[in-house]
Amino acid sequence: MAALLLLERLTPLERAVFVLREVFGFGFREIASAVGSSEAACRQLAVRARRHMDEGRPRFEADRREREDLAARFFDALRDGDVDGLRELLAADAQVIGDGGGKAPQFAKPIVGADNAARVLAMITPVHDATHVTLERHELNGQPGAIFRRDGRVLATMTLDILDGRIQTIRSVINPDKLGHVGPVGDAWALQRAVIEARRRAH
Repeated sequence: MAALLLLERLTPLERAVFVLREVFGFGFREIASAVGSSEAACRQLAVRARRHMDEGRPRFEADRREREDLAARFFDALRDGDVDGLRELLAADAQVIGDGGGKAPQFAKPIVGADNAARVLAMITPVHDATHVTLERHELNGQPGAIFRRDGRVLATMTLDILDGRIQTIRSVINPDKLGHVGPVGDAWALQRAVIEARRRAH
């Protein structure tokens, strides 16, 4: 998993060259033909990719202040249930990815596209208000993010992948096995039952 996360931080060409060279053992002539570049350029890409993998340096271009500003605007819009505010911060092909690990409620599949993602994210606020879930801004795994709690217990984390001044991916971890290092873990299934009950009372 750590290696996959590091590979995501490479540019597409760096990633292609790195995998073809380091994983499959292709020569640079074959790699150059496969990616449509020169051998010299591929050698340089391989050097950069190895350096980035060694350093674990993110490829995301926004500096820390820009990322924090974008994240603050995102979480403010999320708290307000502001569809338009969320949409303008998302890349056109933005994704919302949930990891429940089969041990917590989660999206059946990733939600793709700024419009779809903004509408789904805006639906979170009424649910949180009805079930007393709080959002706390935190940096998680070197990325801007948030922790969601109910009765002081962790229900989920959310992190933002930022590229070119837009949020590319929203990753939500709901799997209780992956939340214990953050704090005492709450019962996501109990939250789901509370949501269903709140909706029943509302109607």
